[in-house]
Amino acid sequence: MDFAILLAKKNVEHQTGGPFGAAIFDMDNHQLISVGVNLVVSSNCSHFHAEMVAIALAQQTLQSYALNSDTLPKCELVSSCEPCAMCFGAIPWSGIVQLSSGATAADAEAIGFDEGPKHPDWIAELQKRGIQVFTEVQREKAAAVLQAYQGQIYNGRA
Repeated sequence: MDFAILLAKKNVEHQTGGPFGAAIFDMDNHQLISVGVNLVVSSNCSHFHAEMVAIALAQQTLQSYALNSDTLPKCELVSSCEPCAMCFGAIPWSGIVQLSSGATAADAEAIGFDEGPKHPDWIAELQKRGIQVFTEVQREKAAAVLQAYQGQIYNGRA
């Protein structure tokens, strides 16, 4: 989680995107597979959230759209913030088998981001699909990056 939070912080410091970072790791040996930072504004692409970038790069690196293939390492997505509605939808389709997140959707919404509609018991929905979920991991540290953000707040309702 420290790494995902650092990615979010550096993304803000370098003014390359929003205050969100993510990484995908091999769960067995903790080797880094991919990283992602929020690139929505710099790329003019609404789906370039940190989680989406990390997932896309992991799939390219591992040469598979299904990260849960028997021939691939078990993949954990570590995100500086709870997934928004879009990223939530992408997680089971990607083949991620474990999610750890830091700040909450309420933390992101408190500074103006629109996290979108998500199933009220989104954790249980992921668990039904065999995905382990850990939330609020280093929440205060992750939320501090959000609170310090002075960049553009973007969402479809703006």
